[in-house]
Order: sequence, then C-alpha cells, then structure tokens
Amino acid sequence: MKIVKRVFFILLSILIVVTGIVFLNGYKLYKTSLEHISLQDTIAEIRSKDTYVSIEEVPDYYKNAIIAVEDHRYKEHGPIDVIAIARAFISNIQSKQLNEGGSTITQQVAKNLYFITEDDVVSRKIAEILVAIDLEKNYSKDDILEFYMNTIYFGEGYYGIREASNGYYKKEPKDLTLSEATLLAGVPNAPSVYAPTINPNLAKSRQKKVIRSMVEYGYLSQEEANNIP
Repeated sequence: MKIVKRVFFILLSILIVVTGIVFLNGYKLYKTSLEHISLQDTIAEIRSKDTYVSIEEVPDYYKNAIIAVEDHRYKEHGPIDVIAIARAFISNIQSKQLNEGGSTITQQVAKNLYFITEDDVVSRKIAEILVAIDLEKNYSKDDILEFYMNTIYFGEGYYGIREASNGYYKKEPKDLTLSEATLLAGVPNAPSVYAPTINPNLAKSRQKKVIRSMVEYGYLSQEEANNIP
C-alpha cells in the first residue's frame, strides 16, 4: 500500500510540475504579445481600418448564424466554455480525431488578434484564454462579436465580413440575403475547404449545417430554413 501511495504522489508531483511549466510557457507568450502591442492599441488599429464594420451594419441573421454554428452559448458563458471543452474532449476521444476544439468566439478573437502564426498549440491555447479574459473584462459581448466578424478569414485573401461580402457577392454586409449570410457564416471554420469559389458543393453542405444549428437554437423556424435556396 505504501508503494502505491508513493507512486501516486510521484506521478501527481510530475503532473503538477509539467502543468506548471506548460502554464508558464503560455503565460510568457501572453505577456510578450501584449508587451509588444497592448490589447487596447490592437483593437484601435483594427477599428481604424477602412474595411471595419460595426455590428449595427450587419443583418441580425448573420450575427445569429455565427453564434449558432460557432458558439451557441456565447451570451451565457465567460471567456471559456467548460461544457463545450468537455464535449469536444469526449467527441475527439470517441472519433480518435481532433474534430472539435471547444474554443469560444472570444478565444477565436484572441487568436486572430495575437496568435494566428503561433505553432506551439498548447502555449497558444493558454495565451488565448488569458487574452480572452482580458477581452471580456474590457469589452461587451457585442464588441467582441464585432471584433470576430472583422478579423476572421474567409479564404481568397478576404479578412473580415466586409471584404468577404464585397469579394464574393459584390455588396455591402448590410445587403446580404439570408442565404448569403448563412453561407458566409460557415466559411471561417475551414476557409480553404468551404470558400464558395473553391468548393461550392462543400460550401453549401457547410451552409446546411449553419442553418440546422440556427433552427436548433431558435434563430430560424423550420419553415424559414426550408425556404433558403
């Protein structure tokens, strides 16, 4: 029994040390990134771009489509969603693949702002969470959703909803139809796969997933969904 306890405490100690090192690396990445340019300055820089779109300038159904397919509990949780992380963990174990990540919209914004080129996934995830905490301390949910739609990549060199709307449909975001908005909402999940100019059939398949999610979470009726071309 003593040997079992000793082994248990040794393993626990190793786990604590490894966890501490991993967190320290993530914290170092977070601190270095914000020392290079503060969160407030980064947001100001993004907002100053000609392509920046305020949340009032996009249709409600586009915003709802994003939330439904990317983070349906967005308005309910904080910087991270423990339920989504647990669900993704179980799903990945069952499928034996990394199909789900469990990242919130706020975490995705953090990644887009600072860590889009970071290769160390574990350190990046920790740094993302720390930036996400800062985001939710300093900005509203609508602000963060606005940052999201202005920083996500839509393929074909288009960053943000204005570039994507102009590029794919030759129109401003406020003029997007429900069909166009639901299709664009699905693209950032994998732009190289779902960009409508690259794989129109896969883009439509992803759009159907977006529409199903909107029905599931009460943003569309089934009748409205059935009428989307």
